[in-house]
Amino acid sequence: MTETISGRLVLDEGELRGHLLTDDDGRIAAIEPDPEARADVLVVPGLIDVHVHGWGGHDAMDGPAALTGMARALARRGVTSFLPTSVSATFADLSEYAESVRRWMPDAPGDGAAPLGFNMEGPFLAEERKGAHPTELLRHPADLDETTLATFLEGLRIMTIAPELRGAPELIETLARHGVRVSLGHSAASVAQARAGYAAGAMTTTHLFNAMGGLAHRGPGLALAALLDDEAWVELIADTQHVDPDLWPLIWRMKPRERVVLVSDAISLAGSGQRRGMLGALEVRVDGERATLVHGGNLAGSVTAIDLELRNLVRHGVALGDAVRAASTNPAELLGCDDRGRLAPGLRADIAELDAGSFAVRRVMRGGQWIVAD
Repeated sequence: MTETISGRLVLDEGELRGHLLTDDDGRIAAIEPDPEARADVLVVPGLIDVHVHGWGGHDAMDGPAALTGMARALARRGVTSFLPTSVSATFADLSEYAESVRRWMPDAPGDGAAPLGFNMEGPFLAEERKGAHPTELLRHPADLDETTLATFLEGLRIMTIAPELRGAPELIETLARHGVRVSLGHSAASVAQARAGYAAGAMTTTHLFNAMGGLAHRGPGLALAALLDDEAWVELIADTQHVDPDLWPLIWRMKPRERVVLVSDAISLAGSGQRRGMLGALEVRVDGERATLVHGGNLAGSVTAIDLELRNLVRHGVALGDAVRAASTNPAELLGCDDRGRLAPGLRADIAELDAGSFAVRRVMRGGQWIVAD
């Protein structure tokens, strides 16, 4: 069934008042300018969250039913594609997680965000920068044998590795050969060690500034290496809790606009209304918009969705087009998905309608079908 969607269309080349037409194959058929089109609706490509641990009371590591609930809950926030993301666990539990996602993907609900594979954050993280990951579950890449690695590979799209760990360069090279996007993060690496990680094949950076060395003038670390490497992608959690908004303009001044990826890093408590729960083996509490470990107080992911982070960026001075690119186009390009992430004829009709003032989600279309209606 064809549709005509009208409003302020956010395109690669800029904003356009007009109409977007879909075809019977669930793709964008045409874009037509119309200066009289409604101005109170933003029409953006469906949001893509490549780093999300849970949503709406559902945890990515809790099996098919939880993944289904998570996919549907994310769609209500304008997310049309996502990577369910693990936390550190034993190799056996991570193998089970990977197989669980693979078994579920063919049966993923049509009225939820579409899975594009899965993401593994840990266990190859530095103890000094572990964040909300239990020390006893951390491992060196050198500890991973080929048999166990083989249980991870199918469907694995992103894996976080601290580049200074024993065996890290070799594992980064191996994963890169298999098409995995290695992300440097949870790292105490020096600038030189971080650059060696990118040189070995790492492509992106896990939640820039968080759980890594920063811009200290006598001891800069991974954050500086990521900002100075024009080819490296960087994730940003724009919930205002993880990175002070005063730093956001620095990111856009130093990084090409094509290399910033907005992520939620959301946990299962997000969108659930609950204030206490678990993240892996660790107990978490939520106070306002901030999730922290009950014991230790470290930040423990976020409880803010991509649609609100998009609003945060714009309200703090990031251009609308750059913010939408970070939430849709760039994550698609990072993963090599050339059929989505932009509003252009021939691409999938994955679309989110947002209120132009509040950025609240009005409707969401996936593959030409409305899956969320206002």
